[in-house]
Amino acid sequence: MLAPRAMEAESAPQRLTAVMREGERVRPLELFFDLVFVLALTQCTALMVGNPSWEGVGQGAVVLALLWWAWTGYAWLTSVLDPEEGAVRLALLVAMAGLVIAALAVPHAFEEHALEFALAYGVVRAAHVALFIVASGDDPGLRHSVGGLAGSTGAGVALLIVGALLGGTGQAVLWGLALVLDMGVPYFIRAEGWRLVPAHFAERHGLVVIVALGESIVALGVGTEVGLSVSVAATAVLGIVVVFELWWMYFDVVAIANLLRLVRAPEGREQNELARDVYSYLHFLLVWGIVLAALGLHETLEHPDDPLKTVPAFALLGGVAIYLLGHVAVRLRGVYSLNRQRLVLALVLFAAVPAAAEVPALATLAAVVAVLAGIIAYETRLYGERRGRVRHDFAVEGAAMGFSPPEWSASGDRRERDG
Repeated sequence: MLAPRAMEAESAPQRLTAVMREGERVRPLELFFDLVFVLALTQCTALMVGNPSWEGVGQGAVVLALLWWAWTGYAWLTSVLDPEEGAVRLALLVAMAGLVIAALAVPHAFEEHALEFALAYGVVRAAHVALFIVASGDDPGLRHSVGGLAGSTGAGVALLIVGALLGGTGQAVLWGLALVLDMGVPYFIRAEGWRLVPAHFAERHGLVVIVALGESIVALGVGTEVGLSVSVAATAVLGIVVVFELWWMYFDVVAIANLLRLVRAPEGREQNELARDVYSYLHFLLVWGIVLAALGLHETLEHPDDPLKTVPAFALLGGVAIYLLGHVAVRLRGVYSLNRQRLVLALVLFAAVPAAAEVPALATLAAVVAVLAGIIAYETRLYGERRGRVRHDFAVEGAAMGFSPPEWSASGDRRERDG
């Protein structure tokens, strides 16, 4: 595990100062930053609600991917810099202001607010690169990696601005190219140049999954606009159950296993590549699946007694399926093992989309609740011993990192006494 460093940049009244990160836990300012990201996620759902078509889903995916890449970049940054020391907190304020403007522009990012989104997004990314330049001052490896990041970021933002000015097909093509460039270049930058506090990095991404799940609950808030009939109440309850099931499937074991795997990985290239692939890239599938399912929940609550149209049906079933595929990909990359039951369930959900367009939306939602409950019960029984071992290991190792909740520590102590 990367040892905490207490390096502090030379103080001077006329320059940006920064303190290198010490400790594993996420700081309150990082949580504040994530609250702004909640707005951005909600606005992505609003974009698709305003255009519930395949085009709208594609636009939502592109915008969310851009926002995700900006967010995960700040997760890497705050694994190096202490966000609450020096002038870094002021730079983060600038980034949050830019993110708020970008989020407000999201619903019309492919229409009249394209340029506003591109410019505000550019501010968010510029603040990120500037802070990373400060962090890399006396670290040649990190400075080299940041140089590559600055180049791809600048080119990506330029493509976004030009695309916004063109509009139409030109915008779609250039924004897609910007996304590929921005997300693709870091894969080819030497991974050993980056710096990482693994437990902090894993916790940040676990918290953003909570943020995404919270956004799906926000989608249920539309119930105040459609009244409170029996069908609406049943949809709201089942919606909460689905969100709870998605939470269970990640936080019961997966999040813990990923954290332990990252902490135990050899420092340097291997640990950084694991963090990049599992968290920066593959966790996007989890967040995208949740946001897409939120669109399906929104449409189900709007018309619980009517069949879902094809796109909303895909959003509900396909969103959960993409979430499951994200779990499959994370496990495959992390331990080179295939989670067959989640893969099969994802394929079944995709295949069920046409049938969902023929039955009441409430029945489709109830079926999703049932199959997720079934797989949770099956996996809990199948992985009972290994599940207990993973949670026990986290209780023991997490205590040293300040991550172990009291009930897990007590459970671990009992296992040691009884073993």
